[in-house]
Amino acid sequence: MSGIVMPEKFYAGYLFDLDGTIYLGDHLLPGVARLIGELRRRSVPVRFLTNNPTRTPREYSDKLNRLGIPTSVSEVVNSVGALIRWITRHHPGATVFPIAERPVVAALESAGIPMSEDPAQIDVVVASYDRSFDYRKLQIAFDAIWYHRRAILVGTNPDRYCPLPGGRGEPDCAAVIAAIEACTGTTCAAVVGKPDPEMVSEALAGVDLDPRSCVMVGDRLSTDVALSVNAGMASALVLTGDSVLTDVRQVVADERPTYVLDRIDRLVPSPVWRELGWSESSEKDDEKLGVGSI
Repeated sequence: MSGIVMPEKFYAGYLFDLDGTIYLGDHLLPGVARLIGELRRRSVPVRFLTNNPTRTPREYSDKLNRLGIPTSVSEVVNSVGALIRWITRHHPGATVFPIAERPVVAALESAGIPMSEDPAQIDVVVASYDRSFDYRKLQIAFDAIWYHRRAILVGTNPDRYCPLPGGRGEPDCAAVIAAIEACTGTTCAAVVGKPDPEMVSEALAGVDLDPRSCVMVGDRLSTDVALSVNAGMASALVLTGDSVLTDVRQVVADERPTYVLDRIDRLVPSPVWRELGWSESSEKDDEKLGVGSI
């Protein structure tokens, strides 16, 4: 793969990552508004998938609406929902110790999943993005997994870091998983967010679409593109976040994205670009639409 590769057709459905794909921080990325607007105009189903567990689907929907992207709660799928499904399916009745922020804890509460900080009672340690992660929490996980030999480790997502504006980032779930694995010698039993193909099943629930007729759009080879491979879908890597073109060239052919885009509105085939009279000046295009930041 030598460079930018764009689609020549529209797909029946579009699944989008959020951070690094749709927006960075509180600003839409170039071309997002007019792309989503054109897909809506054509009545093409759109879903947003995120591994970030710090917000509920309602909060993501509200943010997208504030940014000028009309979005219903039902169009947002996050890794917390995948976690609830995994626990209830594979370990019904398990007592959980969540190393996580409030949205994850609240979702577990709402699902009626018992929680405890007593290592002798814990069956599943859930590792997630957690800005209050400390030695006390690590000790509880260590005791439940290593000392009592009863708990397994599950992660909400495999992301090493979450991208921030200006090229910065902050440590994500993979850092918490690594800390627990390092001291206990255990291996994480499951990571339930992207690239687990169950995320696609959840996203397309209620929509009569075959995943093979849809495309997954994101900025990370390890989660977004890997999800498409696992689900048998086409994929589009947008070079606006984590992965860069040299990364694409280093992976084997079967794990490469179907398309590589310098900007997300290149998902619209070139002939349609010309028909719509679009230009490369995304800032001006988005400014005309009155969107871009909150």
